Amino acid sequence: MGRPDRGQLAARLTQLTALHLRRRREVIEAHPQPGDATRVVVGGRVLRNFCGNDYLGLSAHPALVDAAVACLARFGVGAGASHLVTGHSHEHHALEEELAAFTGRERALLFSSGYLANVGVISALAGRHDLIAADRLCHASLLDGALLSGARLRRYAHASADAAALALDERGGEAAALLVTDGVFSMDGDLAPAAQLAQLAAQRSVTLVLDDAHGLGVVGARGRGTLELARLDATAVPVLIGTLGKAFGTFGAFVAGEADLIEHLLQQVRTYIYTTALPPAIAAATRTALRLADGDSWRRERLQSLVRRWRAAAGSLGIPLAPSETPIQPLIVGQAARALTLSRELMAAGFWVAAIRPPTVPAGSARLRITFSAAHTEADVDALAEALARAWRAVETGGDA
Repeated sequence: MGRPDRGQLAARLTQLTALHLRRRREVIEAHPQPGDATRVVVGGRVLRNFCGNDYLGLSAHPALVDAAVACLARFGVGAGASHLVTGHSHEHHALEEELAAFTGRERALLFSSGYLANVGVISALAGRHDLIAADRLCHASLLDGALLSGARLRRYAHASADAAALALDERGGEAAALLVTDGVFSMDGDLAPAAQLAQLAAQRSVTLVLDDAHGLGVVGARGRGTLELARLDATAVPVLIGTLGKAFGTFGAFVAGEADLIEHLLQQVRTYIYTTALPPAIAAATRTALRLADGDSWRRERLQSLVRRWRAAAGSLGIPLAPSETPIQPLIVGQAARALTLSRELMAAGFWVAAIRPPTVPAGSARLRITFSAAHTEADVDALAEALARAWRAVETGGDA
């Protein structure tokens, strides 16, 4: 294979720019207030961050920093190898035990990222003659895992148990089947019909896999996520996947389930076997985050209070609201160019709210993905609502904000 043609690459990039779909990274230079990740310095300016996933405000918490620093003194910076060679430290092992306890499961298995967890788990649980029914708005990593498995992939209408049942009807003979869904959908903020899907999985004798990356730590009175709200246990949802870089403020991911399932995955999942383990210091910080998420129920209460405040303020100012009660509050505007304009106007006003465009979301549904953290203040929320209302009116009338 020859080297990529520079002219073709340049033409593709030009096309992405013309379609307003070319992505650009902003560089965070600092957090101006120690312990607070809701303020960031970008381009020499302080911005209020309303597009991250630090839902409980733990990513810059001093206790997590202290735990990581103390671990660095004992274990150094890197794990140095995969878990199955010399990379599995006491901190990793203790975190797996604590994640199992947090989720009410027999065992948990750590992964070095959420993408690796989803791709690895799905591709290890299904094969060429199997069927995977996945929600149409599942995270890309779940869909990539399904494609990598070689199984037949059927994507059912979003959040519809009836559509999932129709997809499962295509199962043939003795083929195994997986029913795959997010718990809280990352771009829309809505919830999967977990109870209905669990009932369907039981009726059809298929395995329900739920990725609760945006629900664990956040949803439910005890922060046990989508399954707590739906009152489902490990029998109803045997495969639970979660990430550590959102509500828990660190990095990495895990899968939790019964002991035999986890042992099988440990032996078979390529994205676990053939990659370096998380730095031990990250595992140590996450153990502290788990304790804070478990004990500080006020963080979830404050977060929900801020979401309610936002929805009331946005509604009163004429900002259209999506049907989400979670910290993910999208403003769907349709055109990519329009989403970019709104994002730039907000940045000029001191707020960082990213424009999310295809292929991350379906064509015609470009949006601002507004997210909240327990570390935000009421004044932050009110100021964002007012700034967005000004920008929204200006875009609606074709003027300047």
